[in-house]
Amino acid sequence: MHYETPSMVSITEARELILNRVATLPAEDVPLLDAAGRVLASHVTAPFDIPTADNSAMDGYAFATAAWTGKPLRTCGTLPAGEVWRGPVAAGEAVRIMTGAPLPAGCDTVVPLEETVTEGDAVRFTGEVTAGSHVRRRGEEIRAGERVLLAGALLRPQEIALLASLGNGTATVFRRPRVAIIATGDELQEPGSHVQTGRIFDCNSSGIAAQVMEAGGVPLRLGIAGDDAERTREMIRRGLDADLVITSGGVSVGDRDHVKDAIGQLGGKLLFWRVNMKPGKPVAGALIGRTPLVALPGNPVAALVAGELFVRPALLRMAGHRRIFRPRVTAILDQEIYNRGSRPHLVRCIVEYRDGCYHAVTTGEQGSARLTSLTTGNAILHSPPGTRIPAGTAVELGMLGRGTAAGWETPWP
Repeated sequence: MHYETPSMVSITEARELILNRVATLPAEDVPLLDAAGRVLASHVTAPFDIPTADNSAMDGYAFATAAWTGKPLRTCGTLPAGEVWRGPVAAGEAVRIMTGAPLPAGCDTVVPLEETVTEGDAVRFTGEVTAGSHVRRRGEEIRAGERVLLAGALLRPQEIALLASLGNGTATVFRRPRVAIIATGDELQEPGSHVQTGRIFDCNSSGIAAQVMEAGGVPLRLGIAGDDAERTREMIRRGLDADLVITSGGVSVGDRDHVKDAIGQLGGKLLFWRVNMKPGKPVAGALIGRTPLVALPGNPVAALVAGELFVRPALLRMAGHRRIFRPRVTAILDQEIYNRGSRPHLVRCIVEYRDGCYHAVTTGEQGSARLTSLTTGNAILHSPPGTRIPAGTAVELGMLGRGTAAGWETPWP
């Protein structure tokens, strides 16, 4: 099938064409731990004060300073955390209290154990006593009715802990994107099978699925379509029940590249075909009904780089994230880079922190079939066409994940 296809676009244009076709997914209630790493879909309001009552910030002795004369106080009992003091605390008395226990009625101060000396059934204070010290006041952190988390918040461990402290066993979060993944090519075989001469293992599906998972999506591997036009079309049709379809291979100009034709036969609209970059030129974006499709190249590095640039931001937007791009760092280039080609080159690099700043070198040979150019690196440098970047130049790089064994984070603390 032949139809007019859009002209080659820039990286920015391709990314925006995809992002403009995706929307944040609906919300769902999930168990609290299943919400970790996801995005809150509704505001959270505190149903009660935190702390719920004045309580002790230390193991020590609670008493009323108004009636204290400076003399030792008689210990009238012990109050563990989790219990409530039922009786009165008379003038001249103190309660042995544990951290977190509600302050007995009438008491306003706690003296830590390390500032006390016991003398029989009495306790003497060895340091200066300040009224109101070592007491956590009711509602001093959060007041009932206060909005404590806003919709759009990323639920990190600290937010999960806060939700739990408010008694929440579930959280309302945006749904995870479901992503159908299809590989094309008669040369492919499934990992785990016996190696066959002339065949290669399908690494793209596993790598793309891992990218989907890392971005918070749910990968749905539909298998290998081979180079069969009908099977390619049928597998894409099956994938339209997902939130996004990703294919790898079969999107170039060969006689056995059937992805673009399948898109047209299914009534889809091609948003772009070919991106001005290296690696990853044969990338296509399409919309079939309401389902976006990203067709990635067959070469593994090109597929993963294009997935990083175009798929990851789209998945993060669908999952409700506000920050959908990787962090960037400025590093000193420790070697010259010369792009002799006519397309921007996405150079795989190693960034590490030493001598008070970041430094970057390439990962070596940059062939689009060399996965080691990615596995040994942790960053990508955009090198414009026909330009030479001398060693010693400060360059900006996009980081990939949290680095490699070489490390790139600033030591902390």
